[in-house]
Amino acid sequence: MATWRRDGRVTAMQRLGCAGLAGALSLSLTAPLELLTVLAQVGTWHCRRGLRDAGRSLCRAEGVRALWKGNLTACLRLFPYSALQLAASRRLVILFMDELGRISHWRAIMAGSLAGMVATVVTYPTDVIKTRLIVQNLLEPSYKGILHALFKIYHQEGLLALYRGVSPALLGAVPFSAGSFFVYISLDKVWREPIIHFTPLQNFINGCVAAGVAQTLSFPFETVKRKMQAQSPWLPHYGGVDVHFTGMADCFRQTMKYKGVLGLWSGLTPSLLKIVPYFGVMFTTFEFCKRVCLYRNGYIESPLNYKLTPGVDQSLQPQELRELKLPRRENFEPRKSALEN
Repeated sequence: MATWRRDGRVTAMQRLGCAGLAGALSLSLTAPLELLTVLAQVGTWHCRRGLRDAGRSLCRAEGVRALWKGNLTACLRLFPYSALQLAASRRLVILFMDELGRISHWRAIMAGSLAGMVATVVTYPTDVIKTRLIVQNLLEPSYKGILHALFKIYHQEGLLALYRGVSPALLGAVPFSAGSFFVYISLDKVWREPIIHFTPLQNFINGCVAAGVAQTLSFPFETVKRKMQAQSPWLPHYGGVDVHFTGMADCFRQTMKYKGVLGLWSGLTPSLLKIVPYFGVMFTTFEFCKRVCLYRNGYIESPLNYKLTPGVDQSLQPQELRELKLPRRENFEPRKSALEN
């Protein structure tokens, strides 16, 4: 069991801003690996000779900036996705807590997974647009930008096209949660100490391992989702998908028939390679942004270290601390005399 706590010294908007900035920077730095993952999952011609040649052929054909196709959409999606996931997670965690305010690790993971499902459904059209922008040719683009892609997909293929592949996306959350739970219940046995005593380095390693295991287990659903997002009769070569299908189940069958069972894990290598730099940059950026917020709120002396400000009650929330500082400042201000008035 664990007690659900959050740092009350940082406001909800500051926490969301830190998470958004950290996520955007992580996505931007690892965007080429994400692009190779999507191209391998869809099965475009770039990946017929391996991932290294895929990157080279893409750069020769469309330029180096093609390695960041769809990254702007992914970054813009972060803020509404994070806000929805945070709001839903808080509600679900409170719902799953016992009367003592404690929550098991299994319930915490389930709360996070359900919150992720809610955020996924609401923001799913942006994920479809991201995939379409990645698989298109920059020299002969089918879409001129995010909004153009949104309106064109809606008018040509209908509203349901913006939710194509949402079923495997939601089903993939089940093995993802199971993999995360399996890793976290084994952490104390691996490290031979309680989870509450883990260092930041241990937490970072745990997060990478959990993400790697969970992603591997749920990857077939992710592959089918990408194929369903990319396939369209309105795009050249049906979006570059290597198999043709009529739905989710048929996509599984056709992929295993023509590509083998391992075809469901195409693109797993760059996806796993992305985990360490992604989480490393995200955790580092988030921690620094949080320190900047703590410094602005008056809890620490400098954002470059974590030295607490002397005489400041760290249990007070930012608004309470500002209200406490205001009367103190007024007590030391010289009073104006009656003659000055």
